[in-house]
Amino acid sequence: MSDFPALMLDEEAGKVRASIRRLSVSDLPAGDVTVAIDYSTLNYKDGMILNGLGRLVRTYPHVPGVDFAGTVEASDSAEFKPGDKVILTGWRVGETHWGGYAGKARVKAEWLVPLPEALSAKRAMAVGTAGFTAMLAVMALEEHGLRTANEGEVLVTGAAGGLGSVAVVLLSKLGYRVAASTGRASQHDYLRSLGASTIVDRAEIGAPPAKPLLPERWAGVVDSVGGATLANCVASLRMRAAVAACGNAGGIDFACTVLPFLLRGASILGIDSVMCPRPRRLAAWKRLAELLPLDLLDSLTTEVRLSDLPELGAKILKGEVRGRVVVDPNR
Repeated sequence: MSDFPALMLDEEAGKVRASIRRLSVSDLPAGDVTVAIDYSTLNYKDGMILNGLGRLVRTYPHVPGVDFAGTVEASDSAEFKPGDKVILTGWRVGETHWGGYAGKARVKAEWLVPLPEALSAKRAMAVGTAGFTAMLAVMALEEHGLRTANEGEVLVTGAAGGLGSVAVVLLSKLGYRVAASTGRASQHDYLRSLGASTIVDRAEIGAPPAKPLLPERWAGVVDSVGGATLANCVASLRMRAAVAACGNAGGIDFACTVLPFLLRGASILGIDSVMCPRPRRLAAWKRLAELLPLDLLDSLTTEVRLSDLPELGAKILKGEVRGRVVVDPNR
């Protein structure tokens, strides 16, 4: 069939409403490459967009979905030809450009990368933007000097979420001792199954630090929470350690003094999965394909339909979605 399903967002009286519609390729925005989408992902940012938060989308109607994997259907680019398997993460797709919650998308060729041979489209989206960002965070920490020989644990905040789950798996696979933070006792066994050696109650690190410097604890941190949690993590870093900061679910305020930076050489490494240079993007996907235990990845993946997304978008904002959620836009 020439038409395909899409989850379309409209704004009415300041409220965002979602509906499933049938579109044709002529409805899609301009681009060099048309991709038949096999899978997309549900990310925290998708939850915000589906609920009209943060003004991430300003022009309606809009097709959300900040990533996708699929097969090139038509191309005006010399780099990609019909039949090529590709992935897209970042580049504000699903925000300023229609995204992956549809049967097809049309995008710029420079936004795409080849699908690694070791990954299927479904597994690539089980990794998705969240897992890709987790890999960028681990790479940044290692480039900063994190080594498995270092004493101390590596903390992952928001560990039961999509980014956190993949970060725990990657760090454990690389030989690090991982401390996983969660606010739900029901997630403890799940996080240990991913490779966490220690579980940290979210309340323990979720308040602003009581003192400018806390006892040295973390050899590194992957933080997707931000806010008071980020300040707490910085204040308790070991000497010359770093936080790879990936998100602001807990807010953008940063109540911290300069003492961790002056007296311990603490660093905050900002991780941006959107405007990520292509060579680094390719390197991150290569390492993901090499490192991820695929059976474990499959076990933490749930597949859903487009019609499930409005409900799940609200749940992910409440921290009620565990692991990775992949979306089959053709179901």
